[in-house]
Amino acid sequence: MSHPLLSLREGPVARLRLNRPALHNAFDAVLIAALTGALDAVAQEDGVRVVVLEGDGASFSAGADLNWMRGMAAASQDANREDALALARLMRTLDELPKPTIARVHGAAFGGGVGLVACCDIAIGAPEAKFGLTESKLGLLPAVISPYVIEAIGARQARRWFATAEIFDAATALDIGLLHAVVPAQEIDAAVQRQIDLLLKAGPVAAAQAKTLVRRVAAHSDRDRHDADNADLIARLRVSAEGQEGLGAFLDKRKPAWIP
Repeated sequence: MSHPLLSLREGPVARLRLNRPALHNAFDAVLIAALTGALDAVAQEDGVRVVVLEGDGASFSAGADLNWMRGMAAASQDANREDALALARLMRTLDELPKPTIARVHGAAFGGGVGLVACCDIAIGAPEAKFGLTESKLGLLPAVISPYVIEAIGARQARRWFATAEIFDAATALDIGLLHAVVPAQEIDAAVQRQIDLLLKAGPVAAAQAKTLVRRVAAHSDRDRHDADNADLIARLRVSAEGQEGLGAFLDKRKPAWIP
């Protein structure tokens, strides 16, 4: 039996590939645990500077595995709560990962697959990709992934797509903010590589902390607190080893040491 997740290393890039192609990379408890564990592992690897999340086969991830859903429908409320908390931990681990993340999206991305896309810092899709938050068709809602999807597409869009369960295309995903770019399928790897190259030129600490800065600023409305926190952050960065190297390289007209 093949492993549900492949973890591949290409120098400073870790590729986490969902590996259930016959089931369109559908979620079950085993895949959720495997992906969470892999993310925890790469978070601790100093040599990893970028993480790419992708799917093998025809789809990125078509949501929940039917057999898994059947089992959870027969389980107790407490068991369902623990199962949902495991998915919540996966989403938060990906969202807060201390490395820049890129979603490479092709084929179907439904339910939890949309959650994965929303949790990544950069999302690039092929024109043929299809998206759906289809839980309401089953009398359910995308509750666990909702914080990340709402952050990505906004509350008004979420109210529509959560309620209707309508399937939408890559152009719509781009328009509502779920994707950052849509490129022809044959160019998607080159587009992902361009983002990798840009991230590898950025300071590793700066690139990793960008999401922390954005999250903190978005969460607070106290402008005085913003000013104080942001002044503290830039002061720390300027005197840090990375900041000193970056400024020195700029002034010396040379590449900083972190560029391969």
